[in-house]
Amino acid sequence: MLLSFAIDEFLAAVRLEYGYSEHTVTAYRADLAEFAQFAQTRDVTTLAGTDVELMRDWMWARQQRGMAKATLARGVATLKSFGTWLERCEFVPANPAARLRAPKPAQSLPRVLSEDHMTRLLEWAAQRAAAGEPVPLRNHAILELLYSSALRVSEVCSLSVDGFDRREHTIRVVGKGGKERVVPVGVPATRALERYLSNARPLLESAAVHAGGSGARAYAGAPRQELFLGERGGPLGTSTVYKLVSHELEAAPGSGPSGPHTFRHTAATHMLNGGADLRVVQEMLGHASLASTQVYTHVSTDRLAANYRRAHPRA
Repeated sequence: MLLSFAIDEFLAAVRLEYGYSEHTVTAYRADLAEFAQFAQTRDVTTLAGTDVELMRDWMWARQQRGMAKATLARGVATLKSFGTWLERCEFVPANPAARLRAPKPAQSLPRVLSEDHMTRLLEWAAQRAAAGEPVPLRNHAILELLYSSALRVSEVCSLSVDGFDRREHTIRVVGKGGKERVVPVGVPATRALERYLSNARPLLESAAVHAGGSGARAYAGAPRQELFLGERGGPLGTSTVYKLVSHELEAAPGSGPSGPHTFRHTAATHMLNGGADLRVVQEMLGHASLASTQVYTHVSTDRLAANYRRAHPRA
């Protein structure tokens, strides 16, 4: 079997059968396309020549190009998933990537904003939304929700109108692997969402009609179910949220990532500083493993200091 054909079949399986997120499928596609190109330089185009030695040579070539440890580790994870699928489908007798070892990525602490700066940032967004324009109203609601409920950017863009419960102050989220969870929404975020739904979303939804084309047909046939809409009435893309948050964080103190995950990191850390149980934060974030949540304990220094002063006899 051709390696390229096997890769196409694997990508179709993880997207359609296993329900992997589009972000994961895109990462798999990029890694495997690069691996297939490398294999061609070694005159390997079929699964018969795709063995662990070829995979190790590819990893070594990537390392020599100075790729980050996290990128190298992701490449190994991609090959392992691909190999497991090949073995399951009986295209190969055994997973050729089973003996691959990934370099341990350097542990870096997430960027976290102070409570005061988050308050100022959200107040500035509220001031811009006060004029009643649809996009600033939408952006204010997005920023409030990112911080209030610690959502991933992909989760924000896939929220549905029906998933927001105004009375209970909760929202239904579809996370990684299609897993659903219900998370709380704070009072300021609830109010921002209500203003967006009442005053902004109808105008954004009607933009699909005025724009014409496929957007108009989609709107006429059935109203859009996505909670957040783009300026032309279509689904809101993750790139729009990235640009929004990046712009908001330009003036923020400190360095590091400037995407929506900074809001998620900040919300989790502030919850732990406020005394929230680690298991509760894990559930809210939608982490399958507690180890993923424990990184926030390293940056929750306020809570650590308070507990130390209260508990240590010589504090």
